[in-house]
Parts: sequence; structure tokens; C-alpha cells
Amino acid sequence: ISCSKAQRYMAKGCQTFMAQISAKTKEDKSEGKQLKDVPIVRDFPKIFPEDFPGLPPARPVEFHIDLILGAAPVARAPYRLALSKMKELSKQL
Repeated sequence: ISCSKAQRYMAKGCQTFMAQISAKTKEDKSEGKQLKDVPIVRDFPKIFPEDFPGLPPARPVEFHIDLILGAAPVARAPYRLALSKMKELSKQL
């Protein structure tokens, strides 16, 4: 999610988690590391819950828009006022 959306959720009082997900490689040396081994987590134990819920479950997409290759937006001229109407409105302001 974006930073602004996260700020809105926090302002509403929602519980938020900060997580970083990375792919493990064969030469990964963090095999025995746990969340409590991270210094910032040790410094603030009340902030980080013991039972981190993990990633949200995969959900089916209920709505999607099929795109057509090469399609462009409809070219439409913007709405313009007639010159006489524009002068009339500028006199009123």
C-alpha cells in the first residue's frame, strides 16, 4: 500500500505492521535468525507482537478490465464556453 494510505489507516486507529519480505537464496546465512534477533525489535518489544500474522491470504479478483492491445483513449475536445458566455461570466466575477 502507499504511504498516504498507510497514514490514513493509522489515523483511523487500525493496527499496522511493518514487514520486509525477501527471497532466500542457497547462500543465505540467516537460517537461524528470528524476529527477536533484530535490534530494533528487541528495543521495542511491546510494539512488535509475538504472533505475527504473516501475509494475508490470496483472494480472488472480483473485478477486472480487459485491455485491448493498441487501444487508445477516446479523443474528445474539452468543453468550452462560447466567447459571449465567457465575457458575461467574467463581468459577474
